[in-house]
Amino acid sequence: MSIFELIKTNDVLKIAIINGPNLNLLGKREVEIYGTQSFEAYFKTLCTKFPNIELSYYQSNVEGELINKLHDIGFSYDGIIINAGAYTHTSIAIADAIAGIKTPVIEVHISNVFSREDYRHISYLGKHCKGSISGFGLKGYEMAIESFL
Repeated sequence: MSIFELIKTNDVLKIAIINGPNLNLLGKREVEIYGTQSFEAYFKTLCTKFPNIELSYYQSNVEGELINKLHDIGFSYDGIIINAGAYTHTSIAIADAIAGIKTPVIEVHISNVFSREDYRHISYLGKHCKGSISGFGLKGYEMAIESFL
């Protein structure tokens, strides 16, 4: 169903953004890689740009909390955008959680993980995701939202 069909039927597209470890420090950490804007400020921009979509945001540095959130919304949302941070390269448990839910998931990375350390070239999550976006900065989240439309 397209966004236009949803609007006609008064249904609201529900998309969740889930960010993993250290992404609460956006705008403060490694600004040469991640930029100077906090995610909270960027999230407000996304909500303004997509007023007909119900966007929600969750961030945790704790692997189990990310898994719990995926389980909690993974059967009731229309889409999930996940930036699992370093857990992308280490967490079989998060990969299993994505595989176990119904809601389609798009993996996003702010930096181009393939231009960084070799261990960042591996994603345990990608196999279970609808797609992956890497290297476009925060705009990758916007691109992910648009892919659900």
